[in-house]
Amino acid sequence: MTQETHPIVDFTHENLESLFKRVLGNILILGLLSAMAVLIGSGWRNAAMLAVGAAISAASIMEWRRMVRAINARLDMQKTATNAYAVALFFVLKLILFAVVIYVSLKYIQGSVWALLYGLGLAVLTIGWEGIRLIRD
Repeated sequence: MTQETHPIVDFTHENLESLFKRVLGNILILGLLSAMAVLIGSGWRNAAMLAVGAAISAASIMEWRRMVRAINARLDMQKTATNAYAVALFFVLKLILFAVVIYVSLKYIQGSVWALLYGLGLAVLTIGWEGIRLIRD
């Protein structure tokens, strides 16, 4: 009886890029469809809060993607276009910016916190979904 290696063992940088692209697309599609449903069901304020959360989720995935690229290039001893420290600094600065956007949207849009949390949770939901798909394949 021979044991085959699981596909996750042979996971390459290209596979990771593909995963991030699928996750980003899923966030945008789910965010748009959910925001439209919430707009119809409970008004523009809640839809705007959900859209803000989804936008932050998508931007966070893009930042994680940039961070992973820099770390992988550093681990592979490749010369990168940007310094890993600069990528880490901008990562932290964008996290602070996201916190400010969340605060401003809560203060001025005054929609449902749950809609915002759903939008923010789309990143976790889609990463989890893709992780389960990866493990099952």
